[in-house]
Amino acid sequence: MIHLTSIETDVLVVGSGPAGSMAAKYAAEKGVEVTLIEMRDEVGTPVRCGELMPSVAEIKDMFPNLSDTDTLFDVPSSLKCRDIEGIRLLDPKEKERQFPFTGYTTDRDRFDQYHADMAVDAGAELITGCRFRGIAGDVAKTSAGDISYKVIIGADGPNSRVAKSLGLPPNRNCYPAVTAQAEGDFDPVIQMFFGRIAPGAYGWIIPKDGVANVGVGFSPKFSNGSLREYMEKFVEMQGLKLISPLKGKYVPSEGPISRTVSGRGMLAGDAAGVVMPVNGGGIPQAMITGRMAGIAAAENVLNGAPLSDYEAEWKDVLYKPLHIAANNKRLADAFAFRSDRSTALCMSILGTRRMSKLIRCKHLFP
Repeated sequence: MIHLTSIETDVLVVGSGPAGSMAAKYAAEKGVEVTLIEMRDEVGTPVRCGELMPSVAEIKDMFPNLSDTDTLFDVPSSLKCRDIEGIRLLDPKEKERQFPFTGYTTDRDRFDQYHADMAVDAGAELITGCRFRGIAGDVAKTSAGDISYKVIIGADGPNSRVAKSLGLPPNRNCYPAVTAQAEGDFDPVIQMFFGRIAPGAYGWIIPKDGVANVGVGFSPKFSNGSLREYMEKFVEMQGLKLISPLKGKYVPSEGPISRTVSGRGMLAGDAAGVVMPVNGGGIPQAMITGRMAGIAAAENVLNGAPLSDYEAEWKDVLYKPLHIAANNKRLADAFAFRSDRSTALCMSILGTRRMSKLIRCKHLFP
């Protein structure tokens, strides 16, 4: 355990995932003092993620108001495990519908560690094994000591302690999900299983190199079993050979929270709820909001720019697509997820083209 005397910093970032590391990197590049704290002893572990990263073309299609994408999402080829060519949707009767989708899978531990290293290279100080406990004035209380700050950025996940400390809204109705690695050769397509495997959500097989990331999530209001039971059923039905322990997580399901700025603080990534409600994807939005938050924090410290600029900026880029996705998810809850029969019927009515729109956070109908 690291023990600090009371320290001072310009920008304190809580959480070293993609949102936190991006925030720390871009703030440090502006020349302010940045401290990045992570409660785990090692960045990126354990992995609790589907490990899918859409291509820049897919991200631009989903978020057309986003600029400077190539720089933000540029990573070494060594972080790309497997190129993805499409998405295959399977209804409760296992009828398949497939459409093109480009991207790649990654090892999230290495992915997160790379971006944390980039933040350190830009000048941020990284402190691991440091748990955020709360705020007193403009001082963060942590397991390693007090940290005084001018701006704090909460990038500490869907159950954000920073959000609670700032009096910002919590994520509601987070879905429990569990993931593991399975051995084998898989097609270069994402498989999403709806209905009996994961009520109100889906099961997935996301191919990597000689393995796949597999998992299930469910909506508590549609389920009558445990997450482990659903996962065991999924593994048996698909003949999967797991080679890693199960890891659980919670996924925001209702779109962004209503406010992400309060006083001297901001929220980014899952803490802000910027997760795609229809598929649970969140890495691109975490990186987008992280960059915006880091720049806004630095501009506030250096020039007195209001932190509210951050909220206006991310909403301009992300709010409309994520709001559409949240509405689509509510429609699915109301009509599709009531039973396996209604799930299969709704998927048949929508067809492949509209299901593709659903996954991409677009309006289903003109």
